Amino acid sequence: MLEEKLKKMILERSLRVAQEPIFKLSSGRYSRYYIDLKQITLDPEGAHLVGSVMYSAIKPLKPHGAGGLTLGADPIAYAVAFVSYLDANPIKPFVVRKEKKMHGTGKQVEGLLKPGEKVVVLEDVVTTASSSLKAVRACREEGFEVLGVFCIVDREEGGRENIEKEGLKLYSLFKLSQLLKEV
Repeated sequence: MLEEKLKKMILERSLRVAQEPIFKLSSGRYSRYYIDLKQITLDPEGAHLVGSVMYSAIKPLKPHGAGGLTLGADPIAYAVAFVSYLDANPIKPFVVRKEKKMHGTGKQVEGLLKPGEKVVVLEDVVTTASSSLKAVRACREEGFEVLGVFCIVDREEGGRENIEKEGLKLYSLFKLSQLLKEV
């Protein structure tokens, strides 16, 4: 099963556990756990696994597009797009810049989507969901209908609740507590 293979790869390559909170997170907090999913998403086999498992998760919602805040979401969006194309159900990838461009068209969201289309926001790891929510807001400003947020790993540190406050659901392939049971 692809999901089990992906979990094994995450445990072997991405999850780091320390006795003390030595890992600084993007929120500024320190944690005993660090999950570097770029070790998976930037690997050819990992990209295939992530693309396949994530595509299966988002396919029932029938989105037109999938993407999120650069850089974490980018390889996931490209992998989903490729797998969806092979399934004759193309889902367009998009990228959300951290800030609007100060030149050219001034866009914050890059992709081939049109206002009114349905999208899912992707994320590698969700902690507080600040990156995910930044992407959600940018998508809504572009006129996209956001169907939900999908991540590979939910650290279970308030992100789900923050996303639900925006009227959305967080879908995760794995939860940190699940992964830690196998360490």
